Amino acid sequence: MAALVLTRNMQLAKHHGSGVVGVLCLRGYAATAEDAPRPLKTTNPAAMKRGTGGRSSFNGIVATVFGATGFVGRYVCNKLGKSGSQMILPYRGEDSEVIRLKVTGDLGQVLFHFYNLEDSASIRNAVKHSNVVINLVGRDFETKNFKFKDVNVTGAERIARICREAGVERLIHLSSLNVEANPKTLYVKGGSEWLRSKYEGELRVRDAFPNATIIRPADIYGSEDRFLRYYAHIWRRQFRSMPLWYKGERTVKQPVYVTDVAQAIINAAKDPDTAGRIYQAVGPKRYQLSELVDWFHRLMRKDQKRWGYQRYDMRWDPTFLMKAKLTSFICPGAPIGGLHPERIEREGITDKVLPGVPTLEDLGVQLTTMEQQVPWELRPYRAALYYDAELGEFETPEPPKTIEAREELRLFA
Repeated sequence: MAALVLTRNMQLAKHHGSGVVGVLCLRGYAATAEDAPRPLKTTNPAAMKRGTGGRSSFNGIVATVFGATGFVGRYVCNKLGKSGSQMILPYRGEDSEVIRLKVTGDLGQVLFHFYNLEDSASIRNAVKHSNVVINLVGRDFETKNFKFKDVNVTGAERIARICREAGVERLIHLSSLNVEANPKTLYVKGGSEWLRSKYEGELRVRDAFPNATIIRPADIYGSEDRFLRYYAHIWRRQFRSMPLWYKGERTVKQPVYVTDVAQAIINAAKDPDTAGRIYQAVGPKRYQLSELVDWFHRLMRKDQKRWGYQRYDMRWDPTFLMKAKLTSFICPGAPIGGLHPERIEREGITDKVLPGVPTLEDLGVQLTTMEQQVPWELRPYRAALYYDAELGEFETPEPPKTIEAREELRLFA
């Protein structure tokens, strides 16, 4: 039915020698069937894509991100929201940690759901509307409420099993590099229980959800990380010295930037060919741990020349292990500086990149080098940070030397 809309008011003008002239403009329009709600042809979210691909769009992915408030989770949520994904973010405790993730997506794109890792019903409610589930739940140290097995094994298996029962299409599970059933003992009797539980968790996840994509990251660095800031913290040192396993000269690390790991998770979620595969998340270069730690202290202007810094072999210093155990005893929920016996044990293990297992480059990720990012990350930890140095007053520290495969073979011969 047609309707008439008055678009302009009557305009009146007076002219000499003429009367009043009135002008009335009318416009008509007809109601069409397009104004009615469109019936849904399918309930598959992938068929409901709308928009051009930005934060205000919907790309068809409804993702539940467990562990969204963690270090890696914040970056994953940002990239999901940036590409137009809807997110369901389960959290425990109160919401002050998770509420800041609201801005990672547009209005209505980010939803929060209270859950408990030991409550199957709350997990099921969090994943029942999703086609992608990302499990980033992890714990570097044990607490009185959650042991390594509770988080890395039982909890991971529970999430995978419920995802399969709910019909979730894709599950991405974050594990760890160097996982094995019987880790070698270095400093702590029995070896790393964390690596052992991560290995068992992978097996349980694969049994419960055979098409799960597993990502094994090396040490991850970035803003608010537990790698750079671990070595920068004063509690990690003994006075002005740094205790390391064999002075760090028998340990080789291949750290990876957190943004690269987050991008790999997003790419894996969008690529169906990654289902059921394992990816190793490692950086582009390998370094001796001794070279890395020395470089960190040069960047912080706490090197041997200015500050008296030096490394020594922690094997001959039982007081350092006692210090780590005391820290865990006094602060079981949040060890000072992240120092605890399990962390000391893992830092001495060399990163093993298995041949034939794909890496982040196979997921289309352009890797970031440590030389590009670490100086900026460690800038707040510089000595005398208040000092406004002149341009060129301090020389730029030389980057750490990389280690080649032939030299690494000689090192461990």
